Amino acid sequence: MLISSDKQELFCDYYARWIDVYKHGAVRQVTMDKYRMTHRWLKELVPELRVSQMNRIVYQQLLNDYAKTHEKQTVMDFHHQLKGAILDALDEGMIQRDPTRKAIIKGKTPASKKPKYLNQFELQTLLASLELKESINWDYFISLVAKTGMRFSEALALTPADFDFRHQSVSISRTWDYKGKGGFLPTKNRSSIRKIQIDWQTVIQFSELLKECPEDEPFFVTGRVYNSTVNDRLARLCRQCEIPVISVHGLRHTHASLLLFTGVSTASVARRLGHSSMTTTQKTYLHIIQELENKDVDLVMRLLAGLS
Repeated sequence: MLISSDKQELFCDYYARWIDVYKHGAVRQVTMDKYRMTHRWLKELVPELRVSQMNRIVYQQLLNDYAKTHEKQTVMDFHHQLKGAILDALDEGMIQRDPTRKAIIKGKTPASKKPKYLNQFELQTLLASLELKESINWDYFISLVAKTGMRFSEALALTPADFDFRHQSVSISRTWDYKGKGGFLPTKNRSSIRKIQIDWQTVIQFSELLKECPEDEPFFVTGRVYNSTVNDRLARLCRQCEIPVISVHGLRHTHASLLLFTGVSTASVARRLGHSSMTTTQKTYLHIIQELENKDVDLVMRLLAGLS
C-alpha cells in the first residue's frame, strides 16, 4: 500500500497509513503498540485536521493539548513519533514547511518519583525475607532478577537449558510475550543476547529446583503472567521489611547501582544488563557515576598530597 499524496487527506488517516507502510514488521510489537496509541490520540485531538492544514501553530497546539494530560517525557515521545510521519509528508510535498521545527515540549509536573533502587543493606534485608521453598515460586524470580539484573521478560523466558551450572552462567537469548498471547519473542536488541555469571548459591538453588522441569519450557510461566502479580508480591515484602517499595524493574536498577558502587566498570555493567551501548548505561545511572567521580577526585587529591 502506497502513502497517499492527497493534501486534503485527514492527518490521522495519513498517519495510520504511514505506520502500516513504514513501521509494520520493522519494529517490535511493543513499539508498534505505541504508534497505534499515538494514532488513537490523533483521532481524539485532531479528528478533522487535514494534512494541508498542518503548520507550526497547529502542530504546537496539538502538542499543548496532549501535554495537558501527560508528563513532559511522554509528550517528547509523542512528538518524536509524529515527526517521522510529518517529515515524510514534507518530502512528498504534502506540507510546504516543517511544522515540527522549534516545537516547544510541555507537560504536566511529574508525580513524585518512587525510589528506583535499594541500597546494599536494604537489598540484603529483602533477600533474607524471601520464602525460597522446595518448589519454584515468585520469590525465586525476585532473587534471580536481583542477582542478575535481567529484564522481567528475559527472566520469564528462561528454561532449564539456559543454565550452565558447571560454568556458573545463564544465557539470555529471548524474551517472553507476557503483554500479548504468550510465547517466546526476540530480545530487545542484539546486545541483550548475553551470558550472565551467577553466584554459587544461585547455582545450588536452581540446579535442585530444575531437575524435574522440561529442558525447553519456561519454568516461571504457568498460564498467563502479569507484571502486577510479581510487583504486588515484591511490594508486600518491601513493606514487611520496612524498606522502600520498588518494582521488579527497580531490582534491575538496584543490581546495576550496587555493581557501579562496588567499582565494576561501566562497560562491564552495560554488558551484564544487555544495554545496546555504554551511553545507555551512563545516561540511566548518571547520578551514581557522578557520585563515584567525586570519590575518585578525593582519591586523586589524597594521592597527590602524599607525593609532596
